[in-house]
Parts: sequence; structure tokens; C-alpha cells
Amino acid sequence: MPQPDLILLHPPSIYDFRTKTILYGPSSDLIPSSPIFEMYPIGFASIAEYLERAGYRVRIVNLAVRMLRNPNFDAEKLIKSLSSPVFGIDLHWLLHAHGAIEIARIVKRHHPKAKLVLGGLSASYYWRELFHYPEIDYVLRGDSTEEPLRQLMECIINKREPISVPNLSWRDEKGEVHENPLSYVPNELNDVMVRYYEHTVKSVVRYRDLANYLPLQRWLRYPITAVLTCRGCTQNCVICGGSATAFRHAYNRGLPAFRTPEAVAHDVRSIGRITRGPIFILGDIRQAGEDYAHRLLELLSQEKPKNQLILELFRPAPREFLSKMGEACPEFCLEISPESHDPEVRTACGRHYSNEALEETIAGALAAGCVRVDVFFMIGLPKQTPKSVMDTIDYCGSLLDKFNRTSPFIAPISPFLDPGSLAFENPERYGYRLLIRGLEEHRQALVAPSWKYTLNYETEWMTRSEIVASAYEALLRLNRLKARHGSISKEMAEAEEVRINTAIEMLHRIDNIVSSGREEELPQIKATVDRVNMSMGGGKRELELPTTSLKLRPLTTLWSLVRGQ
Repeated sequence: MPQPDLILLHPPSIYDFRTKTILYGPSSDLIPSSPIFEMYPIGFASIAEYLERAGYRVRIVNLAVRMLRNPNFDAEKLIKSLSSPVFGIDLHWLLHAHGAIEIARIVKRHHPKAKLVLGGLSASYYWRELFHYPEIDYVLRGDSTEEPLRQLMECIINKREPISVPNLSWRDEKGEVHENPLSYVPNELNDVMVRYYEHTVKSVVRYRDLANYLPLQRWLRYPITAVLTCRGCTQNCVICGGSATAFRHAYNRGLPAFRTPEAVAHDVRSIGRITRGPIFILGDIRQAGEDYAHRLLELLSQEKPKNQLILELFRPAPREFLSKMGEACPEFCLEISPESHDPEVRTACGRHYSNEALEETIAGALAAGCVRVDVFFMIGLPKQTPKSVMDTIDYCGSLLDKFNRTSPFIAPISPFLDPGSLAFENPERYGYRLLIRGLEEHRQALVAPSWKYTLNYETEWMTRSEIVASAYEALLRLNRLKARHGSISKEMAEAEEVRINTAIEMLHRIDNIVSSGREEELPQIKATVDRVNMSMGGGKRELELPTTSLKLRPLTTLWSLVRGQ
């Protein structure tokens, strides 16, 4: 097996999650990942493909998945056995702040001569603080690091100082930290994210290593995939670290860069050769304009994908457009996030539309053949009170009354308000109180015994305790509503009721242990806490779409590779 020039390591959110007692809360209930956030960024696959075109061998190792799938898996032993002149670790989501640094320390302990580079949005935001950790040699900033990383690899291999590598912060041999300009912000993405799905499959074959390339613990059972439409965003949602303002101020991206409709359609076709699992096209396809959206739908209509497609709206859409969605993507699923039922709260969040417009969109989507409309609400918003949260659940009931293929969901903003978001940068203006701001503070907060102590914010209208209590009460009420409407089975509802009530019980037990200073008792409840953490919440199970019995298509995939497609 050839030695890689670069090994990309994806850490668990918390490195020693298997030994610590931590109640994670509902932070991952509405995404495919577990609370360990084992899904590595799409950028890993894009970077690997781009560098291999430039002549470098790149291997991906998903440590988080390996640690989840096997309780006896020794991550440090594996890292010690690896060999490469360069290791990369993603710190894209701040949830990985603990795991990323701990993995960096292990890498340097066993490979002191290897170079270590971090990247991702959170690494970009906290790059100065990252150099407080002596293990870090380089931080690549920005949302497009394929070409800067290629230039950095060239400097490392040829033993040159990377003084001209764009977007790079680096430590020289004397320990002095340098900041190169964040100047590489491409307006076009034609040369990146090219056949990266095919490349990932080829890498699995080359390294005979499916285990380290799995994006999710349960991916072989439910092989959902995602297709990115752009880097950056046109929207300015107050709580989002990926908003237009966040990208402009923190990552120097003034305008989004869009992939071509042809590239997006190609990804859908490529994924269809590998799996019949659902494909989530990330981002509202109207962001680049109506012509872009119509062209993409035209291509998808020609493609006739066998995979079920999940599409996303950032704002309501007219019936004509929804009809085109239905024609291009039969039996599609639609997602929209109004955040709150209350127009005042919704407006304060940066979403400017009425409930009437929302409901007209739902009706139009269902009439166009959409098999399910997922509607997402949140807790911890500006101007939102505990009563407002419960009123949102009442509104969910009215949606269930009106639309029989609509699934409302609710979750707290947890555990962190995003750095770079408008609310994080200007908390007083939006009614927030930041309880944690720095990187090391967030690292330590992640290992607190309960998500209540991990939350990095409160609002003028809700304390941290009220946010937590409202979240559990809302989840219980919504679960019962769905059971009454028959949108979930009796068995699913009963299991979810038990899970939520057990979580509440564990929350109170942890509060009592912490308040009395008896932390040595935490291991006594670890088994129950772990069972709550790792059991599939009702929302996660409900979001899963039906898949065919043959989810993966290994023979077709290998034949495509043989033909070089």
C-alpha cells in the first residue's frame, strides 16, 4: 500500500467520549450524525481529489466513525501506525474543538517531524488562538483551501518556507507566527469538487479501507449523501455562522460562489451509480437566480434520478416553481425552516415571510407531488419566550391538521451559538448574552457533564435553564401531537416519550451531582446517559426516507471505475 503524502483525520467532537459521562441533549436529533458528529466535511473529499490531480496521494481516516463502531478501537494506536509527512485535521464545526486538539496532540506525540495543518470555518475564525497550542504548524483559512493546500504541500515537500501561500497562517522554525493574506477566494468552483464522489470510491479500493471512509456510523444501513451547490450564502439569518455577513467578515467572501448546474447534476448521477439512498441537494437552488434553478431542474428532469431527492427552500416559493420541482424530481422531499410560528420572532431571526406564505408553499409542494414537507423550528431565538415556544408547538398541531404529509420538527440552538453569526458578533443588539467566547472556553465547555452547562448563550427572554426546560417540554408535546395525528407510530411515540423523560431525569441527576460537588458519582449514571445519547431520537428516525432493499450498488460502482467514468 503506497504511503500517502497527506492523511486527513476527522476527529470525534469529544475525544474521550467513551469514558466521560456527558448528556449531549438534542443537538444532533435532526441531522444524520450521532452526538459525536462523525460526518466529515464534504471538503475532505474535494481536497483529496484536487490534490491527487496535482500528483499527491491523500488518505481520509474517519476516527470518529471508527471509535463509534468499535468500543475497543484504539485511535492512538492507529495514528501511531500511520506514516505521512503531513497530517490534516478539520475544525469546521466548533463542536470538534475538543477532539481536534486532542487528536493533534496524539499526532505530534507519535510523529513529531510530521507537519500538522488545520482547516475549516471554525479553524479560520479562531486561527490566532489555535497557535496557543504548540502542536499546530499551519492553519488554512477560508472556505476554499484546495489550491492553498496544494501550494503548501509543495513547500513542505521541497522544504521551503510558505511565505507566499495564500490564506495560510503558519509557525516558522523559531516559533514565530505569520499571517499570509486571505486572498484566495475563488468566484468560480469549476476546478474543485470535480468527480470527488468517484475519487472517494477509488480511494476505498486503493487503500482497501472502507471503514475509514464511511461518512456516518450508520451509513451502510442508510446511505444518505449530500450535494453542495455553493460556498457562501445570500441570506443573513441572525443565528447562522454561515450567513452572508459571516462569510464576508470572517472568511473574506463577499459573494457566494456557485457550482454550475451541470456539476450538481453530475454529482446526482455519480451518486446514483453507488447507492440508491436519498440525496440532499444543500441550499436553496434559487440563490443563484431563477435561470440557474430552472436549468438545474431541467438537467435533473433529463437525468431521471432513481434516488429520492431532498430539496431545500430558504423562503416560500410560488406554485409554478414547485410544480417544476415535482416534474424534475418525482416524489421529492422538501425542507424549509421558518424558525418560529411568530412572525415577529421570525423577522428578528432574519426570515421575512408570513405564515400564510409558508402554508401556501406547503400546499403547493404537496400538490406538485412532494411526498413530505419537513418544517423546522428552533428554540433560543431573539424575542422568543418559553410561552412562545409552546405556541409554536400549537402551530405545529395546526399544520398537522391542515396537511397530512407535513412533518414539523423543533430543536434548540445547541450547544453553541455560531461564532461569526450576527448574534455572536453583536449579542446585545439581538438580545443575547454570551457566556463563552474563546476557543479554549468552548473546548472545556464541551466536556461539561450536561449540555445545559455547554450552552454558550442566554437571551433576554430565556435563561440557559429555561432554554433546556423548554426544549424538552416542546419535544414531549410535539411527540404526543404527532402520535395523535398518526404521523408517527404508537411504538415510535412511546419509545420517544421514554427517551425524553429519561433524558430529563438524567439532567436533574447531573444538576444535583454538580451542585453538591459529587462529580465522582457521574460514572454511576454513565450507562443510562449513553443509552439516551446514542438511541435514535424520534426526529432522526422520522427524517429517514424509505430506501430500497439494495441500498449500495457495488458491482455497478466497480464497473464504472474500471471504465474510468
